Amino acid sequence: MKDLHTLSASKLHRLFLRGDLSAFEITNHFLARIEAHNDALGSFLKVHADKARKKACAIDERKARGLPLGKMAAIPVGIKDNTHIRGTITTCASKFLADYRAPFSATVVRLMEEAGAIPIGKTNLDEFSMGSSGENSAYAKSRNPWDLERTPGGSSGGSAAAVAARLVPIATGSDTGGSIRQPAAFCGIVGFKPTYGRVSRYGLIAFGSSMDQIGPLATCVEDAALMMEIIGRSCPHDPTTFDLPPETYLDLQKKDLEGKVVGVPWSFLHNLDPQSKQSFDSSVATLKDLGATIQEVDLDLLRYSIAVYYILATAEASTNLSRFDGIRYGKRSTKADSVEDIYQMSRNEGFGSEVKKRILLGTFVLSSGHQDEFYRKAQKMRFLMQEAFAEAFSACDYVVMPTSPVNAFPLGSFQDPFHMYLQDMFTIPANLACLPGISVPVPVAEGELPLGLQILGPQMRDAAVMQAAYAFECASSRIQIPRAFL
Repeated sequence: MKDLHTLSASKLHRLFLRGDLSAFEITNHFLARIEAHNDALGSFLKVHADKARKKACAIDERKARGLPLGKMAAIPVGIKDNTHIRGTITTCASKFLADYRAPFSATVVRLMEEAGAIPIGKTNLDEFSMGSSGENSAYAKSRNPWDLERTPGGSSGGSAAAVAARLVPIATGSDTGGSIRQPAAFCGIVGFKPTYGRVSRYGLIAFGSSMDQIGPLATCVEDAALMMEIIGRSCPHDPTTFDLPPETYLDLQKKDLEGKVVGVPWSFLHNLDPQSKQSFDSSVATLKDLGATIQEVDLDLLRYSIAVYYILATAEASTNLSRFDGIRYGKRSTKADSVEDIYQMSRNEGFGSEVKKRILLGTFVLSSGHQDEFYRKAQKMRFLMQEAFAEAFSACDYVVMPTSPVNAFPLGSFQDPFHMYLQDMFTIPANLACLPGISVPVPVAEGELPLGLQILGPQMRDAAVMQAAYAFECASSRIQIPRAFL
């Protein structure tokens, strides 16, 4: 079949089980897609072609012998290159880890492989997940398949671009301040950030440990639900995961929102460009047509979310990245003559400018003279924001916002870090409050760039958020594959 890439991951899995396709055929098709288009997109940093084909053959053999097959059997998956696959290089798109070979697989990778998924390669990202545009990789800029001169978003831009261009049917991302949802919106696909603690972070190289979450990037809500069925479970290696039974995500039957109340924080929704505002208003009208009651909620405290996030996230990044010292692993400067030189020169040569900026800021806010002034105040504000969301959810089932105040912007258009950071103003609150959130494509006019609607729910209501997204998706015209990648 020449058009395998037009099919969802769930459909490919069903065709495989029915005997219409082999895992080897599916894998070869997507490997050919990557070879043909990756140079233009910069989506994959490394492709594990031989390993993927060997895994596909093993799955075909299991099927031939009548052995049990997992829920993701025969589905190729892109893995963001801050997540370990045993025996392969994990770079975090940084020169510092150019030769670091992972000694174990992340829990999410292990669970997907046990379910029959085929990790096909490592996708590009902003270095150490620090960025909103895909421009901060040490190896290649990722590009948006809808317009190659525009950003695919960040930091999971490589995964988002790969899924949007159908180089892979589904991929993982990590979300610290919107790094799954914003690229999903920019690339016209679905991106889901689970409740903090729903998915194991074991094997994920940390950026902000109290906010990082792994989640799926997919072409449709059903595929995102499929991945969450596999990875959304507790892990003995990660004490922050919830020791609760896995949720059922694939029970996507209801196509309306009758009896549901949807909260909209209208006073917080500023800085929208005209297209984004029109699109959001239209999306709210669709939710109303689906039977939801629309109600305004007070979330004015969220105007402080950018400041709070960039204090807390950089503080945690400063602590987490202190292990990269050129001594135990990673890049070691060949010019160093002393231990102090090794520390300084290795980090200077290995880290990019954005990473250095965030380490410096994080170290500053944690310093003895400024910890009370910045870090502790930010923690108090984070608690107040969590209380504000709790109050909002006492009156509504979901909160909706645009995923981004703008659509995909041209590469290189933001030279001022402050204006770049503002692109995450609508996604950051979910991370600060540890909420589940999903970005779903919204209808746009012919020739316009994709946009996303963000749906947030209370903590631990991940499956309910997925159900609401499915209802919205069914009522909306879906964005198709970018014409250049058909």
